[in-house]
Amino acid sequence: MTILRNSGSHDTQLRSWIHWFAFGFGTGTAPRAPGTMGTLAALVFVPVFAQFDWPWQIAWVLLTGALGIWLCDRTARDLGVHDHPGIVWDEFVGLWIVFIAVPLTWSNLVLGFLLFRFFDVLKPWPISWLDKRVKGGLGIMVDDVLAGLMALLLLHLWLVSGWAATLSAGG
Repeated sequence: MTILRNSGSHDTQLRSWIHWFAFGFGTGTAPRAPGTMGTLAALVFVPVFAQFDWPWQIAWVLLTGALGIWLCDRTARDLGVHDHPGIVWDEFVGLWIVFIAVPLTWSNLVLGFLLFRFFDVLKPWPISWLDKRVKGGLGIMVDDVLAGLMALLLLHLWLVSGWAATLSAGG
């Protein structure tokens, strides 16, 4: 059993494999910026994710998203804290959404990461609206899923615009 001190005044115990997954394999225990640490950990899986065709990527996101609703709900109930800062499985799924059908390059990884964090942290409408109104595991997941979708849209617009190719060609 691991006792954690996380943002806020909540002491947390990772009591089970459910908590371990919800806390992003422990990355949510980071004393500072657990969401960013969880997102960085999710980035490690992107090269494997990128090896699959987009229908399999979508299937993976749907499966891990559905699992995440349950993991996050169960962990939040066990801890007695809705959307505890250490619960970062939602960041994992949100980031994976960003990279659906995106070629694996350093510039795409960096831009996708930054876009996701931008939308996840600032929560522009409708993310903020949903974040305040949807409860439980779905409420924990929904803002990151939407942040991932918004970042995915912008990343794909970047790619089809030709700006990415111009930048990589040096001109």
